[in-house]
Amino acid sequence: QVQLVESGGGLVQPGGSLRLSCVASRSIFSTNRMGWYRQAPGEQRELVAVITTGGSTNYADSVKGRFTISRDNAKNTVYLQMNSLKPEDTAVYYCRADRWPTGVVNWGQGTQVTVSS
Repeated sequence: QVQLVESGGGLVQPGGSLRLSCVASRSIFSTNRMGWYRQAPGEQRELVAVITTGGSTNYADSVKGRFTISRDNAKNTVYLQMNSLKPEDTAVYYCRADRWPTGVVNWGQGTQVTVSS
């Protein structure tokens, strides 16, 4: 089982930026689709962005043009660059790995992002 550890969350003012990191315990990007999800209080967990094994990316409509997902294979790390942050982006952000073809899913522990003045 792979371990995923997120970092980079914190408190930021509206319009600010943060970069989240997700470090995997071993090299998995060739066999796992990686994603960032978020869950606000009282809400369901939702997809924010994904990057496939081939490097294709996809984003939730609410973050398109503001967030960018990327990865560094040498560092076993996936990033989420978040710009122009809004109060509605406040949530716990989770990293997720979906293994192909088994469908096994691994989650990180989450990192809190709070956007407030």
